[in-house]
Amino acid sequence: MPQLQQSELPAAQTDCDVFVVGGGPAGSTIAALLAERGHRVILGEKDRHPRFHIGESLLPHNLPLFDRLGVREKIETSSIQKHGIEFVSPYHGKSVRYDFANAWDKRFPYSFQVRRSAFDHILLKNAAAKGAEVIEGCRITSIEFPDGGHPLITGRGEDASTRQWTAAFVVDASGRDTLLAAQLEMKERNPRNNSAAIFGHFTGARRLPGKAEGNISIVWFDHGWFWFIPLSDGTTSIGAVCQAPFLKNRGADLKSFFMSVIASCPEIADRLKDAQLAGEVTATGNYSYGVKRTSGQNFILVGDACAFIDPVFSSGVYLAMTTAFWAADAVDACLRSPPRAARALRRYDAETRKVLAAFTWFIYRIREPAMRNLFMSPRNWFRMEEAVLSLLAGGIFDGWPIRARLYMFRTIYYITKFAHLRHRVFARRPAPAQAGSTVG
Repeated sequence: MPQLQQSELPAAQTDCDVFVVGGGPAGSTIAALLAERGHRVILGEKDRHPRFHIGESLLPHNLPLFDRLGVREKIETSSIQKHGIEFVSPYHGKSVRYDFANAWDKRFPYSFQVRRSAFDHILLKNAAAKGAEVIEGCRITSIEFPDGGHPLITGRGEDASTRQWTAAFVVDASGRDTLLAAQLEMKERNPRNNSAAIFGHFTGARRLPGKAEGNISIVWFDHGWFWFIPLSDGTTSIGAVCQAPFLKNRGADLKSFFMSVIASCPEIADRLKDAQLAGEVTATGNYSYGVKRTSGQNFILVGDACAFIDPVFSSGVYLAMTTAFWAADAVDACLRSPPRAARALRRYDAETRKVLAAFTWFIYRIREPAMRNLFMSPRNWFRMEEAVLSLLAGGIFDGWPIRARLYMFRTIYYITKFAHLRHRVFARRPAPAQAGSTVG
């Protein structure tokens, strides 16, 4: 019998083409997309859905992603519409509202506030309906990459049993667990945004009137900022994002500390004066991080497993799903045409870092007085306000006209910041001694 050439040898058998770690928005999205393209997909999720998760505010540019997945109607029936963003500044004594209908692209005038337990469950069931095998209640503990072999995935079930799978490719969508980034020592904390958050849900909170009822409110206070997110079942998600040392040095139990932080912000305290806490108070730290690499031989990182910046612009779910769509293209290329793998992964890395950078520039500066002044005194000069609204809506890839105006906005920010610094320097200078004055 003639011997097969190396290129003709059949590939070693695997349990699946793609193993996805994590059943959040990123994992469920990419599992659905790859299964739809005919790949054998297994998704391993540590919890059982529906389960609690924070991050309830979505962006308008999530909507076309929902349409492409075929889940928009189900999400809409279990959520409240979000037509804009309200910024409240005690330093300016006023609030300013930005409506998505006024963004550069008028096609997406609203988004949703969602219960993540219901939202994530919809996406997970959609992945299963598209053909992915979903395994819940199984925490993936390690992934090995043997030389010349397929990745070996090890998981632990709820009964403490061990399970293993082999796959041609691994997608890490483990969220803030950052499984592969931690295992491969690729995770990098961001010292520029050393934030922590404390949050809970309330019933009976006073909301904005009329059409603005579902809007998110961002309220600055002395130690950071609050989010105020109304949900369709009458509860409201309230969270405070502040510097990590402030939370670590609280000197009280979590609930008492949270209530004291609320009391220190008159706007939030007033909205909650007739409200009741529903459930536990939760805190989380190490908010901002990135990774040295977004992919490697037979693996790719998506969503929060790749990076997390800050929740101030509600970009978490949008970035998770957007990177999942890009990663699906990259993984499909790697599996169907291995010679194209390196190029596909480089493109994914470039796209991911580009979108993270676009949000990061604004997020790192949102607490600075110069940026607050610009947001609290909007001007649509040269349609810059429409461009910034497009960013807040997630439409940061809508062409050069928007990018050009965002660069103009940055220029105005630096001019404003310089003016602030100059004013402070001159304010600190002692007044010159008057002629003829004497020291008594």
